[in-house]
Amino acid sequence: MRTPLIGAAFLIVSLAACGGSKNSYEAATPTPTPMPNPTATPEPARCNGNAALCERRFNEVAFATTHNAFSNAEDGFLGPNQNFAVPRQFADGVRALMLDVYVLDDVVTLCHGVCDLGSRPLADTLIEIREFLDANPREIVSIIFESYVDGEIVTAVFEEVDLARLAHTQAAGDAWPTLTEMIDTDSRLVVFTDSGALARPWYLGVWDHAFETHYSWSTPEDFDCDPNRGNPASSLFILNHFLTDTFGSPDFAEAVNYNPLLGDRAEECRAENTTLPNFVTVDFYDIGDVIEVVAGLNR
Repeated sequence: MRTPLIGAAFLIVSLAACGGSKNSYEAATPTPTPMPNPTATPEPARCNGNAALCERRFNEVAFATTHNAFSNAEDGFLGPNQNFAVPRQFADGVRALMLDVYVLDDVVTLCHGVCDLGSRPLADTLIEIREFLDANPREIVSIIFESYVDGEIVTAVFEEVDLARLAHTQAAGDAWPTLTEMIDTDSRLVVFTDSGALARPWYLGVWDHAFETHYSWSTPEDFDCDPNRGNPASSLFILNHFLTDTFGSPDFAEAVNYNPLLGDRAEECRAENTTLPNFVTVDFYDIGDVIEVVAGLNR
């Protein structure tokens, strides 16, 4: 009976020895370094997240746009038009902001009519825009001001927060540059205003460059594509797509921000006006399909 036990012990020792030898060899063997592939195609550069947009002119691109972008629940506004503040809007794909500007207690301020319901210094939002553009050098952003302030005062705030350096200058009637050209010249912020235009060359009169649909709608059935302010021959088209009341309402957004209504209206208005809706403007952009509709327009 002893011989089998000795044989078994010899077998166990031998297997252990072989296993130890194998592990030592593997530990000593370096992992091969992958060789670079000289034939690999580099990923194309993107403009506003899409390589296909780079060679399009600014007026050939659609942008998700927030109505009263500053009036948001995250920043503490009552009766807001948006849920989230501007940095989150940018993170989610918004690329154009509608802003109402006043002077309140000698401070250039963003608010919507009744400033007791919420206000914010313009400088704070401009700093957020500057930080986004500096951190994302291949992104283009637009501002559309409803302004109750002298243009010299508003543009001075841009200069104070070091944002004017990124602003794009555009003469009315001239061809817009491509997004690549705007990126290469680092003029990636387009600033429009309905009052005080050309206080600086880059402070552009919105109705010199754009036209819009009406914006006072009570029900979805009221929507149409008829031009309101601006010349329909202009190169840019603002598609206002929100219901209005005293305050913003998520319920209104639920009623109009989803497809097929939003997408169908965008396509209908493009056909009727023979112009791409460049600024698709909504309340509560995070409710519904505006990001997807804009992507569809850009395809």
